[in-house]
Amino acid sequence: QVQLVESGGGLVQAGGSLRLSCAASGRTFSIYYAMGWFRQAPGKEREFVAASSWSESRITYADSVKGRFTISRDNAKNTVYLQMNSLKPEDTAVYYCSASRGAVGGMARSGYDYWGQGTQVTVSS
Repeated sequence: QVQLVESGGGLVQAGGSLRLSCAASGRTFSIYYAMGWFRQAPGKEREFVAASSWSESRITYADSVKGRFTISRDNAKNTVYLQMNSLKPEDTAVYYCSASRGAVGGMARSGYDYWGQGTQVTVSS
């Protein structure tokens, strides 16, 4: 099995920054898995935020976060990060880390096989 544990969420003022981390573990986890971040705001569907192939050669962002968020990964530590800058109140959500057994996870939830429990990000205006 694969376990994903997110950390780094919290309360921040608009315009501020946060860095989320996701530590992966488990017998079947592979550094070749694509990794992604999704988020879910109250009353809304879970939506794609960013994804990275294992080598970071293919990185994708949702239009709503392009230029503000950066996904990166440290395969030696089995960890993926989401650096979030210029945060807006509409970025408020629970952020979920995900892992895909495929080389490229894509933007759909169905492309991912494992999920973390989520970490709350709240941006105040």
